[in-house]
Amino acid sequence: MDNRLVVDSREELMFLLCEASELEHMLMCEYLFAAFSLKQRLDEDLTPEQLDAVRRWERVVTGVAVQEMLHLAQASNLMTAIGGLPHLRHPNFPQRAKYYPPSVQLALMPFGEHALQHFVYLERPEGLETTDAPEFDIIGTDFDSPTGTEIVPVPQSFTTVGQLYRSIEQGLRTLVARYGERGVFIGPPKAQASGDVFRWPELVVVTDLASAERAIEMVVEQGEGARGSWEDAHYGRFLRTLRELRELKQRDPAFDPARPVLPAYVRAPSDVERFDLLSDQRTAAVCDLFNGSYEALLEMLLRFFLHVRDSDDELRELADTGVGMMFSLIAPLGHLLTTLPVGPSAPGRTAGPNFEIYRRSYLLPHHDAAWAIIREKLAELAGACQRTAELFTAPEVGAAHATLATTEQQLRALVESLTKQVIRV
Repeated sequence: MDNRLVVDSREELMFLLCEASELEHMLMCEYLFAAFSLKQRLDEDLTPEQLDAVRRWERVVTGVAVQEMLHLAQASNLMTAIGGLPHLRHPNFPQRAKYYPPSVQLALMPFGEHALQHFVYLERPEGLETTDAPEFDIIGTDFDSPTGTEIVPVPQSFTTVGQLYRSIEQGLRTLVARYGERGVFIGPPKAQASGDVFRWPELVVVTDLASAERAIEMVVEQGEGARGSWEDAHYGRFLRTLRELRELKQRDPAFDPARPVLPAYVRAPSDVERFDLLSDQRTAAVCDLFNGSYEALLEMLLRFFLHVRDSDDELRELADTGVGMMFSLIAPLGHLLTTLPVGPSAPGRTAGPNFEIYRRSYLLPHHDAAWAIIREKLAELAGACQRTAELFTAPEVGAAHATLATTEQQLRALVESLTKQVIRV
């Protein structure tokens, strides 16, 4: 039985690619949250054997999160290739049967059996039956099936990420049969993100149907495995980690690898019905700093994918700075949050990064204005780091301030240098 979605127009194809981008982005956030939640030291009630296991699991989960970043970049290349704008925003967490089919639910969870069961469920190969974690009851109903005659894009029900991508692949073939490759792949090849810029050799530059098929095959194989061989895919890695965790807990039922984290918000998000709020002022300041940095990162990455009048040096600086911020800024602040109290509203619980999306658009279309805004934002974040560091002593906050200040200076120097060389009209 054919379980592909109906993709009969470019608009529907773009709609589904936006969904794929959101899912890749949100999976990355789920995995990073779980990785940040893991304990780091022996004095957190860990034995040496348990600490070794926790460090190994952190490498596994972080490695999968990095590949989800690659998949988001690949979905962006697919979108750009057919003439669309890369999609780097997502709904806020948790999302349960609101934007996606009822079986596709997403939430930030500390590392543990339930989180790993949830990850295994989300990454499962198409056709493989398994159950989600107990926190995710199926609510709502599937979307109505499209007729194929709609003139506007419509949401469709899918059960796995692989099914979504295979449907996108079939949609590309349908449109190529109708319009020809030159009529479908109308995006400028120069706007494609290449593996040498992002240092991902697997990243496929998409210019025709064959390259689009290679791109989709790479994403599906890394996630669910190659046609039945899933041991080294995300699904297999998470399943193996879940089995290891259960073995250690059998030997020591009190073993808990994660801190008691709670993805609480500073203020009520507009698109989430159930949420927790931070009641510790210092923790709230760090949370705002994390989300402000996350927003700046998204602005820079989207500017990169636009390729509007940016020189090769500028594009490389955007890519290097964006990826660098993930490891030198987002990661330290994310780990820091898991050590800070939520406050009196949740005694004994620590915070965690909620990856909040504040703005509806990160599009900065005008070259000179875009770079001015990026520099301005980084300078503001550097000042916020300094003010936050004064609230308490935390090495991670001081390091974040230095990173932001250095990044802002580097971007300012690059743009000023290039402006002297070329007068833009």
